[in-house]
Amino acid sequence: MNPEKTRKRNDVRAEDDPLLAWLAWLMDESIPLGPWSIGVDGLLGLVPGFGDMAGAAVSAVIILRAMQSRIARRAVIRMVLNVAIDSLLGSIPFLGDIFDFAYKSNVRNLQIYREALRGHRRPLMDWTFVALVLTLLVAIVAIPILGLVYLAKLLGPYLPTF
Repeated sequence: MNPEKTRKRNDVRAEDDPLLAWLAWLMDESIPLGPWSIGVDGLLGLVPGFGDMAGAAVSAVIILRAMQSRIARRAVIRMVLNVAIDSLLGSIPFLGDIFDFAYKSNVRNLQIYREALRGHRRPLMDWTFVALVLTLLVAIVAIPILGLVYLAKLLGPYLPTF
């Protein structure tokens, strides 16, 4: 049996995987509300502590299937970042719940997965997103540290010495 034909057959089947399409729909779009739709992921996010982690665990199924299909690593990293953003920002009380309903990480990940299988993903788009997220994380860490250093220099002359 020709391995190239087997791989192509598996890729076509994986692209039309009804389980992944159903999971993305269930988690992000299964409940219509007028012109919008929400999913179970947003409702799970309302449960403090457990909800966002349960949503991330279900989202991991799409990522695992993508890894099994051996799509480009940059696309998998982008998918993981989508779920991380959804889980981390969704865990913020009240505002995170609103974000959870609006940010459709599973639908995005399914789109990334399908584009990567077809070979239509642009690497620059994925790497730009990864670089943007990393820059944001560095800023989130660096800005408070720089603020503390500035505050220490500002208050230094007024602190007693021992």
